[in-house]
Amino acid sequence: MTSFTYTAINAQGMEMDGVISAGDLAAAREALRRQGLLAQQLKAVDGGGSLSETRISIGKRVRPKALQIFSRQFATMIEAGLNVVQALVVLEEQTADLSLAEVVTQLRHDVEAGLLLSEAMKRHPKVFSRLYIAMVEAGEAAGILDLVLDRVALQIEKAEAIRRRVKGAMIYPTMVLTFATFVLIGMLMFLVPIFVRIFAQLNGQLPTLTQAVVHASNGLRSYWYIILPLLFSSPFIFRWWKGTERGRQQWDRFLLRVPMQIGPTVRKVTMARFSRTLSTLVAAGVDIIKALEITGQAAGNYVVQSALEQVREKVHAGAGLSEPLADNDVFPPMVAQMMKIGEESGELEKMLSKVADFYEDEVDAAIASLTSIIEPLMMILVGAVVGVIVISMYLPMFKMLQLVNQSG
Repeated sequence: MTSFTYTAINAQGMEMDGVISAGDLAAAREALRRQGLLAQQLKAVDGGGSLSETRISIGKRVRPKALQIFSRQFATMIEAGLNVVQALVVLEEQTADLSLAEVVTQLRHDVEAGLLLSEAMKRHPKVFSRLYIAMVEAGEAAGILDLVLDRVALQIEKAEAIRRRVKGAMIYPTMVLTFATFVLIGMLMFLVPIFVRIFAQLNGQLPTLTQAVVHASNGLRSYWYIILPLLFSSPFIFRWWKGTERGRQQWDRFLLRVPMQIGPTVRKVTMARFSRTLSTLVAAGVDIIKALEITGQAAGNYVVQSALEQVREKVHAGAGLSEPLADNDVFPPMVAQMMKIGEESGELEKMLSKVADFYEDEVDAAIASLTSIIEPLMMILVGAVVGVIVISMYLPMFKMLQLVNQSG
């Protein structure tokens, strides 16, 4: 099969272009005619497989908000009676996000060439997640693409709301820690050496705390070209480590065990994401085994993902969904109980949605509580850093008169 780029006119007189696969030029022209298109220009693509590779490589990051608007508008147009190609043509023209507009153009080309929408979306894995594609596949199979796209938009909205809450809670401590780091570096680099010169003239024995701070200052000033680059590159090193499989596993386990309400808050965020994702997939009619697999990948925590893999194996073996959840300590008892009620009543999607609503509210309360704990702790931390250095510098002053008398 050869790929051909084409320019053609449809029944409404609109000019459209795209790509079609056929055995030869005549077959491509006939295939277009069957689609109601009159070919104006046909051109074979050099190196048959190169086009597909180019399409797959196109996968620019798209803002979740833009993807949410795209999904909502797509659903509205499908519900209004437009076919997929017509909806994509409209979306291509009115999408404000340039990266997404480029992807929509490629989707239109691929759908016009005969691919299903879900198959076209698979060529853009950085834009459309496995969750998104699985739901579109289910919507195409059941003939409810508009409902599924609307649910996808809701899913993106809920996921982004949780992400914004967590990100907002992290802004304050991050700023305070950054400020404390700069203050510490400034005092060790510039303030402490002034006191060191004064102490050196007095020839006295410095207190242990002062000696420790002086050694830290000397070390920083002597090896600043090593210490400072390491310090400022540490966030990037941490991100790289967390991006590795082993690093992600260790970090996700650690997060769930952090005290001071951090661990429980992370668990609630994960449970909210898990419940909302599974509810969305079940409502779309996705097979429960596949839904559990996708939910595990979308949960955002390795521990929960591993637990869901075990649950999926037991469900595949014939067990109900609630039983393996109840046997796993990762999931709170309430989740398993609600699942059981949903299975028995035949309203699993509704129960999952209620669990998601509950945990999203819990996340709000937990983050508010966490913020009220972290703020005073950060202030204490900054005060302790500055206080230790200041006290260490002024401790020798209490002996100043004795040192002056000795030197005189």
